[in-house]
Amino acid sequence: MLDKLSGLGGIFGQKNEGHPLGTAHDLKAVIAAIPTDNAFKALDEVIGWVESLRASNDFPAERLFETVRQLDDVAQPHLRRLSREYLHTARPTRSEEKRLWSINHGFWVQISDAYEHCLLPLGQKSKAGELTKLALPVLLTRLIGALAALLKWEQFHYGPTPATVWKRVGAALLCAQEHGVASKSVPHGGMSAMSSPQTEYLKAVAFQAASMDSLLPFEIELAERLIEHHLGSFSFTAESQVDSVYWVDLVLAQAPQRLAKMPLEARPTQRFFKPAGAHGQFKALLNNLEQGGDLPADIALGGQFQPKVLIPVLRHLTAYLAPVPPQRSFDRHRVKHRMVILNGLIDSFVVFSSEFGGRPSGLQTESWVVENVSRGGFGALIPNIPGEWLKLGALVAMQPEGGENWLLGIVRRYHRESDAEARVGLQTLAVKVTAIECRPRAASSYGAAATLPALLLEDGNPPGEVRVVLPVHSFDLRESLEYQHSGKRFLLNPVAQLEHTAEYEVARYRQIAD
Repeated sequence: MLDKLSGLGGIFGQKNEGHPLGTAHDLKAVIAAIPTDNAFKALDEVIGWVESLRASNDFPAERLFETVRQLDDVAQPHLRRLSREYLHTARPTRSEEKRLWSINHGFWVQISDAYEHCLLPLGQKSKAGELTKLALPVLLTRLIGALAALLKWEQFHYGPTPATVWKRVGAALLCAQEHGVASKSVPHGGMSAMSSPQTEYLKAVAFQAASMDSLLPFEIELAERLIEHHLGSFSFTAESQVDSVYWVDLVLAQAPQRLAKMPLEARPTQRFFKPAGAHGQFKALLNNLEQGGDLPADIALGGQFQPKVLIPVLRHLTAYLAPVPPQRSFDRHRVKHRMVILNGLIDSFVVFSSEFGGRPSGLQTESWVVENVSRGGFGALIPNIPGEWLKLGALVAMQPEGGENWLLGIVRRYHRESDAEARVGLQTLAVKVTAIECRPRAASSYGAAATLPALLLEDGNPPGEVRVVLPVHSFDLRESLEYQHSGKRFLLNPVAQLEHTAEYEVARYRQIAD
């Protein structure tokens, strides 16, 4: 198909005097001038050219498609490079993270708008309209894929995703169905990969159904690749089935909804989704990795990843892309009160230490609005999003306004409502916490080794055990720790690491009075 499109030289034979990309020669010269060694500059130039094409009202739409397609292809290697930087840079600054996100997100905004602009002549009874129909399955596959990429980059920032994007995706699929090309396979994604408008739409629906708010960006990328590999095992039908899980209406500005919220009426534009065989495949792959097996060679994840990285992602997909999606573990009760928040291990150490009396004097606190509470934690509104520290996995000390007790928790869900506001889900780690200073037992004398500031979590543990929050890279399964508290010395024998982040880690220990 793309070879045929490349051969449409007659389109470029007509000079567009008003635009510098008016001929094939002009386009070739512009593409040749795009730098190959500076991804930011290359994408900035491509985005500028695409935007200029959309602003040129007299540019023929048929020529526009071929021009946009070639500019899209030129951009892809640079997008992949900057995407890797965004996803796998260990600790980027907020400004660098924003820069990487903005260039990637901005590209998909511009390229999807440009592909939509190419659809304008479909109703024309002319040779121009027929040429557009020749390219139609490629155009619509790329358009839906670009809008799905836009949804993914919005998810990397945890929203807010404009509901109008789903209306645009639905309109593109309806267009494909109207012209009989919804299932037409065309080259897409490089190498020998093939896709179709319906395949790209299904990928977007499965991605939305997977509820990614509790995954980190690199985990979201892995989840999407795993979904894509198993895409043929999902079910997407025009009729509701007894085990359908989600529904979507192609004409509504609305993301796919769980069938717990039924459509008000049946409409021909409604479609229904269920994980079907994909759930069993995710589960089998998870079991294989948990038992020490290897990832099958045919699953392309864009790199090599250890099972310990893949297992949490597969657990998430197995839970959310299931015949019965997960329900809340505990009932939530609506409340409305403020909560004082401190960020990180060191500030938490201060408020849980008897030395400071639980007073955060001189520490930078936040004030969040708790909207619901359950046995497992809280849901909170953040009226002013703080600086770089707020992200999934952030450790926080929490104190209800007017109270004296502090709780320790972790940010487990994060969704931006706007540039200023966000909603978070907070898991309560413990309500009884003690700040301790511990040392490795193997030190030649108790005072020989530097102390580690740590938090001892004393509730919610198996008998004889405690959980300990430690500075990052402190846990060693071969090394016991010891600490003093209230005049007594205690030994901590390691059992297992529970959580590891860039700022702290949580581990289980057997505690013995020494």
